[in-house]
Amino acid sequence: MSNQKQGVAVITGASSGIGKVYADRFASRGYDLLLVARRKDRLDTIAQELQQSHGVKVEVLAADLAKYEDLQAVGKAIAKNERISVLVNNAGTAVVGASAETSIEKVEHQADLNARAVIHLSQAILPGFIQRNSGTLINIGSVLSFFAYPFSTAYSSTKAAVMLYTMGLREELSNTGVRVQLVLPSNTYTEIWDVMGNGVLESLDPETVMTANDLVDAALAGLDQGEAVTLPSLEDASLWESFDAARIKLFHAAQTKHAASRYGLNK
Repeated sequence: MSNQKQGVAVITGASSGIGKVYADRFASRGYDLLLVARRKDRLDTIAQELQQSHGVKVEVLAADLAKYEDLQAVGKAIAKNERISVLVNNAGTAVVGASAETSIEKVEHQADLNARAVIHLSQAILPGFIQRNSGTLINIGSVLSFFAYPFSTAYSSTKAAVMLYTMGLREELSNTGVRVQLVLPSNTYTEIWDVMGNGVLESLDPETVMTANDLVDAALAGLDQGEAVTLPSLEDASLWESFDAARIKLFHAAQTKHAASRYGLNK
């Protein structure tokens, strides 16, 4: 039942939502799977379903990636598995609310899962990908990677870390056979809204909320088309191109030893 040609796709946060859909889509493409999430009962059910419907081998690894011991264990497991050809860093959580009213523990837990886990697992898999000169790394960010609401400050900061880290990797690996894709979803129907609570989902216009199925299908279409950055809900792709060009222009414009004239320091 193992597929030697496609290899293994690792999906984190695979027990529901976006991760579950990614698992189904890679199984339908003939990949064996390694599914990672906290809830082993759900993973076992999904594994059985995918094995029966797609005829692939599915293994599960129960882990809380916000806990460093679990994160290390997963990192070591994927680093030594030479059959892994895809890693989808999808696991995440969302804490929203006024920063001063949010506990440090919640903020740190969110940072550990949303940012540290993505970087740790990427670093674990990359040496093997580079050695084999092949592999696909997909990191799930957010449109809140480049925008922050007053109530999403800490969440946006974690996704900003994912965005810049992934974009940097893309440049590092541009001359290799390793593919790197940054996916920036907007509002998507997943269980993360239950974590946020406070009726946030109900306050949104349904026309602004994409299904997880459409999100993943669009993201994979972007991957197939060679996109480095995929915004599944963005109709006018030139908006991202303009933003990215302005970001680069701003960086280069700041490369001088002189303080700007508006500060009155230059004589």
